[in-house]
Amino acid sequence: METSHLHALAVEAMRSRGLLPEFPAEVLAAAEAAGATPQRAGGAVRDLRGLCWFSIDNDDTRDLDQLSVAEPLAGGAVRLRVAVADVDALVPRDGPVDRHAAANTTSVYTAAGVFPMLPEVLSTGLTSLHEGQERLAVVVDMEVQADGSMGTAHFERALVRNRARLAYDAVSAWLDGGAALPQLAAVPGLAEQLRLHDAVAGALRRWRHERGALDVDTISARPVMQDGRLVDLRADERVRAKDLIADLMIAANTAVARFLTARRFPSLRRFLESPRRWDRIEALAAGYGTTLPAEPDAVALHRFLGARREADPQGFADLSLRVVKMLGPGVYVAAAPDGEELGHFGLAVSNYAHSTAPNRRYPDLVTQRLIKAAIAGAPCPYTLDELQAIARHCTAQEDNANRVERQVLKAAATALLQGRIGDTFDAIVTGASPRGTYVRIARPLLEGRLVRGTEGADVGDALAVRLVALDEAQGHIDFERA
Repeated sequence: METSHLHALAVEAMRSRGLLPEFPAEVLAAAEAAGATPQRAGGAVRDLRGLCWFSIDNDDTRDLDQLSVAEPLAGGAVRLRVAVADVDALVPRDGPVDRHAAANTTSVYTAAGVFPMLPEVLSTGLTSLHEGQERLAVVVDMEVQADGSMGTAHFERALVRNRARLAYDAVSAWLDGGAALPQLAAVPGLAEQLRLHDAVAGALRRWRHERGALDVDTISARPVMQDGRLVDLRADERVRAKDLIADLMIAANTAVARFLTARRFPSLRRFLESPRRWDRIEALAAGYGTTLPAEPDAVALHRFLGARREADPQGFADLSLRVVKMLGPGVYVAAAPDGEELGHFGLAVSNYAHSTAPNRRYPDLVTQRLIKAAIAGAPCPYTLDELQAIARHCTAQEDNANRVERQVLKAAATALLQGRIGDTFDAIVTGASPRGTYVRIARPLLEGRLVRGTEGADVGDALAVRLVALDEAQGHIDFERA
């Protein structure tokens, strides 16, 4: 399928689900005007350009949201600083760009290309933390103890410069001892930074795992394009550097939630409740000879998953998918400063916000405004009622964006399945409701609907399915139970 055809399909899919695929002229004009004027520093800004900041992301990522730098402290502790792009400095609240971002609430990543939340003059330009460029940032300055527990955290606004733009695969290969990393020769101290980052990320990860953070391998499909056509859907593999960055961002997002609560600010939280389908997880574990407690227990589930990873590393990704589907999706909620703690079952943290990707997620931009107001000692810029409305809308739009991404990917994938009607595949049930039953196959990595043989099929079940129909225009892939 040609990229141009896919793009048209993606545009229509977004419109049908209440997402805006294009920027109106006034939004583009406002973004250009923001780029033509100095950034709104507004208050005390510290000069931290001299630190050895660096970024790690995908090779093709252009909207760089965060940098980090670390230094060892006495007793095995580490001072970890995460700098998040100050998007608010160029996207004032209630302006044309902000209103458009508030409508979509997220960038949409499709097989036809990216539909960014912010115009690219900002998201991949002036608010992206590009190598060699001076940028305003909001810095989370944390102390991580030797055992991985979080100590004190300090927040400030700063001017930063990215010394090295690194990629996940290259950093992972270097950390694993299998490849050179050219940037090391050009940036003094970068090798030491990477080793220290790897060590502190490992400590943070171990601390959370001891408290039940779930270590799963969820595989997503990454389109492979060649000469404007989709030629494959490959698994976006988990690598060491992705875990490293994820651990640092979890620490930063936890610190943000605690900081806003301490300042008596309401805030947006990312919330994953204890699983309602715990009985299904119990039954799954029992099938492997493991008895889980009658009530949701993150530590017990973590131990079960760890044992299965060791016993069957090849099948662990499929098991992970089944567990993740049973856990259900995370949502955004508004938290009052004196309300109950809103935990994240999968991460084993009691307070968690999204704050580290303001170029591509609207909750992060809202949270950034809360942090900046708290730093400045200014009144809270949002009421609890406003945050509740934002949380509901962001959750709904995230779901719509996910549906668009799946629809476009499936439309593209129909080309890969041409000529395979009647073939049988191993599958996992990823959705089961009155609206339909859905399954995911592994090769190629895609999802379709189970149109016959749905009786008794539930989320997480492993099935053999047969391909019965393809609809390229609608992106429909239909299976029956084999």
